[in-house]
Amino acid sequence: MQNRIQSLALALGLSIVTMAAPAFSQEKSIVVASTTSTQDSGLFGYLLPLFKAKTGIDVKVIAQGTGQALDTARRGDADVVFVHARSQEEKFMSEGFGVKRFDVMYNDFVLIGPASDPAGVKGSKDVSAALKTIQAKAAPFVSRGDKSGTHFAELALWKDAGIDIATTKGPWYREIGQGMGAALSTANAMNGYVLSDRGTWLSFKNRGDLVIAVEGDKRMFNQYGVILVNPDKFPSVKKELGQAFVDWLISPEGQNVIANYKIDGQQLFFPNAEKKAS
Repeated sequence: MQNRIQSLALALGLSIVTMAAPAFSQEKSIVVASTTSTQDSGLFGYLLPLFKAKTGIDVKVIAQGTGQALDTARRGDADVVFVHARSQEEKFMSEGFGVKRFDVMYNDFVLIGPASDPAGVKGSKDVSAALKTIQAKAAPFVSRGDKSGTHFAELALWKDAGIDIATTKGPWYREIGQGMGAALSTANAMNGYVLSDRGTWLSFKNRGDLVIAVEGDKRMFNQYGVILVNPDKFPSVKKELGQAFVDWLISPEGQNVIANYKIDGQQLFFPNAEKKAS
């Protein structure tokens, strides 16, 4: 057909310019459903430009509580999940929504409270004892209440302390259904206590009179994991690009980047990938 058009054009004394058809390629971008702590701590702002410079892959982050992030992936609206609630991650895997789960990094949770310490728990390394005292004295406590990794951790700590918070909570216990930054701001306004991941706490600027009340309890360990969403369930998942992100996070280079992210000289996350799936 093109030859026939060219012949006709020549016969009519016309010139014709032929242009190559544009080549379309898959956009080099992925969607990562992750926690508010990886976003609010500034880790992604530091890490993602380095990943893009290395691979050319743009990462679009949906920052939610871990429960919401996993539900986003269950709908096929993310390529990768990067979260911190091991029991919820294992449930996600058992349901067939993930390919493999890898440990990436850890830090810890800290119990934050006002400097005036109305419950008298500051300096303790026993989070169970501290929570029992807070509950007994009805000291103000702010819960994220958003099915995030931090919220799941908080509920587990109440249970470990022998407290059924669902039946014993009163006006002193406030569930806000929001992220970590909002929870810290609310605790500051209420002169109350709140459980926070250390990374968000270190990056939080509106501390007011808040200080770390309890830290160092092994029960406050906070592990992060990364999972490629199963492309067999969702063909829209960008398998190769998503796997490239997972591989980079657990590689020596990615682990070194995580270790080097600091605020005021303090390391926020500690890499511990072993490159074996769990």
